[in-house]
Amino acid sequence: MAEKILMKGNEAIGEAAVVAGCRHYFGYPITPQSELIEYMAKRMPQVDGVFLQAESEISAINMVYGAAAAGCRVMTSSSSPGISLKQEGISYIAGSQLPCVIVNMQRGGPGLGSIQPGQADYFQATKGGGHGDYRNIVIAPNSVQEMADITIQAFDIADKWRNAVMILGDGALGQMMEPVEFKESNTSPVEKPWAATGLRGRKEHNVINSLFLKPELMENHNHVLQDKYAKIQETETRWESLQTEDADVIVVAYGITSRIAQTAMHQARSAGVKVGMLRPITLWPFPTKPIAALCKTAKSFVVFEMSAGQMVEDVRLAVNGVRPVHFHGRTGGMLPTPKELYEQIMTVARGEGGK
Repeated sequence: MAEKILMKGNEAIGEAAVVAGCRHYFGYPITPQSELIEYMAKRMPQVDGVFLQAESEISAINMVYGAAAAGCRVMTSSSSPGISLKQEGISYIAGSQLPCVIVNMQRGGPGLGSIQPGQADYFQATKGGGHGDYRNIVIAPNSVQEMADITIQAFDIADKWRNAVMILGDGALGQMMEPVEFKESNTSPVEKPWAATGLRGRKEHNVINSLFLKPELMENHNHVLQDKYAKIQETETRWESLQTEDADVIVVAYGITSRIAQTAMHQARSAGVKVGMLRPITLWPFPTKPIAALCKTAKSFVVFEMSAGQMVEDVRLAVNGVRPVHFHGRTGGMLPTPKELYEQIMTVARGEGGK
């Protein structure tokens, strides 16, 4: 077994990226993810990689575009307002079908907000964020170990689908320290015959582009993208189920909130309430079918988020009116407590509804 190391979540993502073969990182410091850019500044030169602190988030994402177009494994990271600045570039990356990994350690908002953890970037991450019809694959870890594992997997998933993968964390996960081990990764070069790397025996240059002046060509390109997204939905959806088999109440939560909700769930179980939890790991593609299947046995659902209510909309779509869906949220960087989530579960279990 590999040795476990005590690391912050931000640092674990950085080391996992190195293990995955990432040798290009472009970013800009912003709390609460600045430890990640600091870690990459130290590690990239040690592995003969490229680190560059760009003059802005806009510059950083366009550097990611260039490195990805050349076939490199590349990553950038930021926190909420910084990710907002990257949105145009992310749309260009999607339109050009370029693989990369983007890390968002969410903070409270809107605006500059607070430097405390939040989950109010769900819409931005899962519904596009930039212009046009496109999708990022969005994965939400809930521990430092999972942040490391998911980061390694994210590079493989990005290359497999020629798509951006966003790791959606938060300030609490980025700053907390937990033991982590780095599992072996297949870091052998991935063949990328589409990359812009010169002729290399080809008769014509590869061209990386998202501009199609003829509308019929642009529509055909959109069809290609939508077909790809449909296949991603079929094969990449991930979730975790905890004691859902006999549950009357199903808790749905992701990220750091899911850990707090799990404590509340166990407390409710001890009090005699049959409650289980479904934790979405991929926020897009969203685990719609597993949630819908629970409607056959569960009586109600309750969604916990650090937002005014965003993922709850996808849960309601999945439930499709078959069962009531309640919501409890905290905003502005406030973490919910196990006690308040327990009280919400008990309120729903008694049939009194929730907030």
